[in-house]
Amino acid sequence: MYVERIIDKLVERHLRASGALLIRGPKGCGKTETARYHSKSEVLIDDSPAIEMAMQIDPTLLLQGDVPRLIDEWQEQTKLWNTIRHEVDKRKLKGQFILTGSANPEESAKLHSGSGRFGVIRLETMSWYERGWSNGEVSLTELLQGEEIRSENYNADLKMIAERLVIGGWPANLGIEEPDALLGLESYVELLSETDLSRVSGVKRDPAKVRRVLQSLARNTATECSLSRIAVDAGGSEGPLSENTVSDYLDAMDRLMIINDLPAWRPHIRSRARMRGAVKRHFSDPSLASSILGADSGRLLNDLEFMGLMFESQVIHDLRVYAGSFGARMFHYRDSNGIEADAILENKDGTWAAFEVKLGIGGADQGASSLLSLQDTIDKEKLGPPLALTVITGSGFAHRRKDGVYVVPIQALRP
Repeated sequence: MYVERIIDKLVERHLRASGALLIRGPKGCGKTETARYHSKSEVLIDDSPAIEMAMQIDPTLLLQGDVPRLIDEWQEQTKLWNTIRHEVDKRKLKGQFILTGSANPEESAKLHSGSGRFGVIRLETMSWYERGWSNGEVSLTELLQGEEIRSENYNADLKMIAERLVIGGWPANLGIEEPDALLGLESYVELLSETDLSRVSGVKRDPAKVRRVLQSLARNTATECSLSRIAVDAGGSEGPLSENTVSDYLDAMDRLMIINDLPAWRPHIRSRARMRGAVKRHFSDPSLASSILGADSGRLLNDLEFMGLMFESQVIHDLRVYAGSFGARMFHYRDSNGIEADAILENKDGTWAAFEVKLGIGGADQGASSLLSLQDTIDKEKLGPPLALTVITGSGFAHRRKDGVYVVPIQALRP
């Protein structure tokens, strides 16, 4: 049975507006099932030797069927992009095709622009709200509109949070216990190291080096870890990797969409501070970090600092999902004066909101102080005041503090 996704309404909008829709996302995030839910026929490009024959004879044969027609893993035959583009032009109708892909094609494929023909959506793994781990008492949309918020009080059940971080938002992990989820993720990471990076880049990658780079990224999740640091951290007996090698590996991981780094926000500020431009490192699902390091929930509970970073990554993941439903983008902020925010939400019209993440409710005061310092730093004459300043926590109840800062537990948040 299909579990509804937040992205479903956006899929419907794109099908009404464009001739074709491309749904991208990491392997296992649920792209095919979401596309099937909205399609009336399908062809699986990586599932039959007959596909190659059809490509040689007449690629349009693959496009015949009831619409919307799902073209799954289309990037296995990159020539299909232009075939579909021409077919959309020929038919002059909306909602004809849904393409899904778990890897972006190489630049050398030289795809012609799909502007005006293709809508594009990135599907993430499931948020806590989609998983049923948040009851949705607090709407992010309503929060940004300045409405009053409230929720029940959530106890600080760190064991439960640790288990959820380890299981992750993979649709395949719905309804299964932590040990089985860990086994599936172990296989996911193994295939990633042994096969996927080599396949997507067309270059044989050393699995041992891939694992070491992944381990460095996992240890430094939710931090501004530089290429040089990863190169040293992932080096073996022969010394540090070259930064070019690390960059190549990260490019391949980006093509597979298993990493989803958070870029730095560059607003107008009132001080002379220098803004930091480094990205914050995040996996497409925080559970990959614990799996790569072989850490179960018990190990997370014994290392609350790392668990806090994983929790931050989870909140960033869910904010991306919720903000993406109305077209907002996510960033982080840090300057040379030490003022920072874990997440900045920026709407299409330039309005913005800032978030700090604290695993324990005891960190709310510190988070609020950071957000208020950021508010004083931003040039509000040019950017306007923030729509909201919010501390996302792992426990407590949703409320608005006397200083105007919201506090919201992740278990209460929805789009």
